[in-house]
Order: sequence, then structure tokens, then C-alpha cells
Amino acid sequence: MTLLKALKEIYGVGILFFYYMKYVILIGWPVLLYGLDYKPNIVMDLLWVYCLALMTKDLVFKFVLKKSYCDRGACSRPSEKEE
Repeated sequence: MTLLKALKEIYGVGILFFYYMKYVILIGWPVLLYGLDYKPNIVMDLLWVYCLALMTKDLVFKFVLKKSYCDRGACSRPSEKEE
């Protein structure tokens, strides 16, 4: 496995992980930390800040810039082969 392929795989796994886990980490870590008296953990704190940044980016894109990841209907437009 080449280095470039390994980096692409790690990048893909990171995207999938944070796509599904950002809400759980963003809400769950403060609950565990303050509600259930877990000990502070610097790694989880950093993950929480990263998830907060991702959530902020999503909110800015959706409500402030009114952009989507699929601008101008490119995702729903039929391809040339289907027409």
C-alpha cells in the first residue's frame, strides 16, 4: 500500500467518522463530563472542539450562506446518459 493510498483511506474514514459522530460527541461529551462526573480528557476535549467547528461550518453554510453541498441541482440533475 502506497503512502498516498493510505492517506486517502485515513481521510475517507475520518470523513465518515465525523459525519456520523459529530452530534454524539458534541452533545455526549459535556453530559459525560458534567452530568456523570467523568474525568477531563484532553483528546476528547480536542475532538469536541473539532466537532463544534464542523457543526458551526454546517450551520453557516446552511443558514448564513444558504449554500448546499449540491449547488444548482447538480445532484438531482439527470446525467446525459439518462436523457
